[in-house]
Amino acid sequence: MAKASLSPPGSNPPSRRSHCPVACSLDIFGDRWTLLIVRDLVLGRNRFKDFASSPEKIPTNILSDRLERLLTQGFIIQVPSSVGSRRLAYELTEKGQSLIPVLRAIRDWGLKWEPGTEARMVPSS
Repeated sequence: MAKASLSPPGSNPPSRRSHCPVACSLDIFGDRWTLLIVRDLVLGRNRFKDFASSPEKIPTNILSDRLERLLTQGFIIQVPSSVGSRRLAYELTEKGQSLIPVLRAIRDWGLKWEPGTEARMVPSS
Protein backbone atom coordinates (compact mmCIF):
# COMPACT_ATOMS: atom_id res chain seq x y z
CA MET A 1 0.00 0.00 0.00
CA ALA A 2 1.39 3.41 -0.96
CA LYS A 3 2.07 5.90 1.79
CA ALA A 4 -0.08 9.05 1.58
CA SER A 5 1.79 12.30 1.11
CA LEU A 6 1.63 14.74 4.03
CA SER A 7 1.98 17.80 1.84
CA PRO A 8 1.42 18.86 -1.76
CA PRO A 9 4.08 17.72 -4.23
CA GLY A 10 7.02 20.09 -4.35
CA SER A 11 6.39 21.64 -0.95
CA ASN A 12 8.24 21.07 2.29
CA PRO A 13 6.01 19.55 4.96
CA PRO A 14 5.81 21.60 8.15
CA SER A 15 7.44 20.16 11.24
CA ARG A 16 4.88 18.02 13.00
CA ARG A 17 4.68 16.62 16.50
CA SER A 18 3.02 13.53 15.04
CA HIS A 19 1.98 11.97 11.75
CA CYS A 20 -1.50 11.26 13.15
CA PRO A 21 -4.06 13.13 10.99
CA VAL A 22 -6.21 13.90 14.05
CA ALA A 23 -3.26 15.46 15.90
CA CYS A 24 -2.14 17.40 12.81
CA SER A 25 -5.67 18.70 12.20
CA LEU A 26 -6.09 19.74 15.82
CA ASP A 27 -2.80 21.64 15.60
CA ILE A 28 -4.49 23.78 12.93
CA PHE A 29 -8.03 24.27 14.25
CA GLY A 30 -8.18 22.64 17.67
CA ASP A 31 -8.14 25.84 19.73
CA ARG A 32 -11.34 27.31 21.14
CA TRP A 33 -11.73 30.08 18.51
CA THR A 34 -10.77 28.97 14.99
CA LEU A 35 -13.80 26.82 14.18
CA LEU A 36 -16.08 29.52 15.60
CA ILE A 37 -14.67 31.95 13.03
CA VAL A 38 -15.32 29.38 10.31
CA ARG A 39 -18.85 28.89 11.73
CA ASP A 40 -19.44 32.64 11.53
CA LEU A 41 -18.27 32.70 7.90
CA VAL A 42 -20.73 29.90 7.11
CA LEU A 43 -23.47 31.96 8.79
CA GLY A 44 -22.70 34.94 6.53
CA ARG A 45 -20.57 37.02 8.87
CA ASN A 46 -17.48 38.11 6.99
CA ARG A 47 -15.90 41.18 8.55
CA PHE A 48 -13.67 41.64 11.58
CA LYS A 49 -16.37 43.53 13.48
CA ASP A 50 -18.85 40.70 12.76
CA PHE A 51 -16.53 38.12 14.30
CA ALA A 52 -15.73 40.37 17.26
CA SER A 53 -19.44 40.80 18.03
CA SER A 54 -20.23 37.07 18.10
CA PRO A 55 -21.81 35.84 21.35
CA GLU A 56 -18.58 34.08 22.39
CA LYS A 57 -16.77 37.46 22.63
CA ILE A 58 -13.44 36.55 21.05
CA PRO A 59 -10.77 39.04 22.18
CA THR A 60 -9.67 41.18 19.23
CA ASN A 61 -5.97 40.33 19.59
CA ILE A 62 -6.80 36.61 19.38
CA LEU A 63 -9.22 37.25 16.51
CA SER A 64 -6.46 39.00 14.53
CA ASP A 65 -4.11 36.10 15.17
CA ARG A 66 -6.63 33.42 14.15
CA LEU A 67 -7.62 35.28 10.98
CA GLU A 68 -3.94 35.56 10.04
CA ARG A 69 -3.47 31.83 10.64
CA LEU A 70 -6.54 30.97 8.56
CA LEU A 71 -5.22 33.20 5.77
CA THR A 72 -1.71 31.76 5.92
CA GLN A 73 -2.99 28.18 5.93
CA GLY A 74 -5.31 28.79 2.97
CA PHE A 75 -8.69 28.40 4.71
CA ILE A 76 -9.82 31.96 3.94
CA ILE A 77 -9.02 34.84 1.59
CA GLN A 78 -9.44 38.59 1.98
CA VAL A 79 -11.72 40.42 -0.45
CA PRO A 80 -13.07 43.98 -0.61
CA SER A 81 -16.29 44.12 1.43
CA SER A 82 -18.00 45.87 -1.50
CA VAL A 83 -17.05 47.17 -4.94
CA GLY A 84 -14.56 50.00 -4.58
CA SER A 85 -14.36 49.64 -0.80
CA ARG A 86 -11.08 49.67 1.09
CA ARG A 87 -12.67 47.66 3.90
CA LEU A 88 -11.85 43.99 3.86
CA ALA A 89 -14.07 40.98 4.24
CA TYR A 90 -13.18 37.31 4.43
CA GLU A 91 -14.37 34.33 2.39
CA LEU A 92 -13.84 30.62 2.83
CA THR A 93 -11.67 28.97 0.21
CA GLU A 94 -12.37 25.46 -1.03
CA LYS A 95 -10.13 24.22 1.79
CA GLY A 96 -12.13 26.26 4.30
CA GLN A 97 -15.44 25.03 2.90
CA SER A 98 -14.22 21.47 3.41
CA LEU A 99 -14.56 22.13 7.17
CA ILE A 100 -18.35 22.60 6.91
CA PRO A 101 -19.12 18.87 7.35
CA VAL A 102 -16.81 18.87 10.39
CA LEU A 103 -18.75 21.79 11.88
CA ARG A 104 -22.04 20.03 11.18
CA ALA A 105 -20.81 16.87 12.91
CA ILE A 106 -19.70 18.88 15.95
CA ARG A 107 -23.04 20.73 15.95
CA ASP A 108 -24.99 17.47 15.78
CA TRP A 109 -22.93 15.98 18.61
CA GLY A 110 -23.49 19.08 20.76
CA LEU A 111 -27.23 19.07 20.11
CA LYS A 112 -27.41 15.44 21.18
CA TRP A 113 -25.12 15.49 24.21
CA GLU A 114 -24.95 19.06 25.53
CA PRO A 115 -28.24 20.13 27.17
CA GLY A 116 -29.36 23.68 26.41
CA THR A 117 -27.55 24.02 23.09
CA GLU A 118 -29.30 25.26 19.96
CA ALA A 119 -28.49 24.99 16.27
CA ARG A 120 -27.12 28.11 14.58
CA MET A 121 -26.04 26.55 11.32
CA VAL A 122 -28.15 25.40 8.42
CA PRO A 123 -29.17 21.76 8.98
CA SER A 124 -27.33 19.12 6.99
CA SER A 125 -28.96 18.16 3.75
